[in-house]
Amino acid sequence: MNSTSLFKLCRIGYITLVLMLSAWFINKGITGEYSVAFTALWIIPLLFPLKGIIEGKPYTYAWASFIICVYMLHGLTLLYVTETHFLFALVEVLLLGALLIGFPFYARIRGKELGLGLKKKQK
Repeated sequence: MNSTSLFKLCRIGYITLVLMLSAWFINKGITGEYSVAFTALWIIPLLFPLKGIIEGKPYTYAWASFIICVYMLHGLTLLYVTETHFLFALVEVLLLGALLIGFPFYARIRGKELGLGLKKKQK
């Protein structure tokens, strides 16, 4: 798979994730289950890598995986404890799993194309 198609898939997946989780947490805030501050604490970290992901910066794709891990814990916990929101939790976990695989691969492939990487130590 080339970097262009992987970039498009990862970007679409990430934007879908942001919209899906924002709608979920905002809905929880509106219904009174979560406070406004708690809702913001869940949404704001998702927005940190947004600019770099849209622009296709490999470094952003590499570190954004760490942020996604927090949401994977949320999804797995929700998947385990809920019956009413099982489908939402399953979609969340599958999407996050795909992004946790896609982000590092895109960062590696695109980084090689751009000549980025660790410099070799000269002897």
